[in-house]
Amino acid sequence: MATSLSTSANEASVNALVAATEKRFGGAGIEISTKKHAGGRHNHSYLTMTVPAQHLKSLAKWLKHEQNIDLCSLITGVHWPAKAPEQEWEVVYHLVRTTVRNPPVVEGSQTVGLRVDYNALPVSQTPLEIEIHVLLPSDSPVVDTVEDIWPSASWNEKETWDLVGIEFSGHQNLHRVLLPADTPVGYHPLQKQHKIRYHEFNEMYDDPQGFGRKPIDKDRVK
Repeated sequence: MATSLSTSANEASVNALVAATEKRFGGAGIEISTKKHAGGRHNHSYLTMTVPAQHLKSLAKWLKHEQNIDLCSLITGVHWPAKAPEQEWEVVYHLVRTTVRNPPVVEGSQTVGLRVDYNALPVSQTPLEIEIHVLLPSDSPVVDTVEDIWPSASWNEKETWDLVGIEFSGHQNLHRVLLPADTPVGYHPLQKQHKIRYHEFNEMYDDPQGFGRKPIDKDRVK
C-alpha cells in the first residue's frame, strides 16, 4: 500500500531532476520541459526530454543508477517523412521511477505488503514519469539499445524495429516479433511509404498471407 503523491512532492521531484540533468548534461544539447497530465484525479507533472542520439546511452545509465529511474514502460517509433531529413525518424521512451521495493523478510511470518509514504521520501526517490524523444536522420535510423539498462526495453525495441524499422545497436536478439519470420527484409508496415488501405484507401500492398498487391476493392472495408 502507498499514500497518494501530493502535488508539492511531485513538483519538488520534477524540479530536482530538471536541475540535476542541467548540471550533469549542460551543453550536451538536451532540451528539457515539464508537462501536466490532462486526465485523472491528479494533475501531476512529468518531464519531457529531447536527447541527441549520441547522448542517449549515458543519460539512460545516469537516470537508472543515480536518479533511481527503474522502469522503461514503453518504447515506440514514428516515421516522419515530411520532416527535415535530420528528423525523419523518432524514438519515444516512457520511463518511470516506481519506488517499488520488495517488502522485508521476517522470519516465521509472511509479509504481504509494505506501506510507503511517498510524500516523506527524498526527491530522488519520489515517483516520477519521464518521456524521452530521440530524433534520427533519414539515412541512419539507428540508436543504441537500452535493454542492458532496463530489461523491460528488450521487447519494446524488437517491436519498434519490427513495425517501424528503427534499429537498436547492441541489442542481443533483434528479430521479428509481430510479423512473420519470413517477412521480406526491409519491410516494416508503419513506415509511411507503405500505402496500406484502411477505410478511405482503395488499395492495399500486403494481403493476409503475403506481400502481393491486392486488386482495388473499394467496396470492402478492412
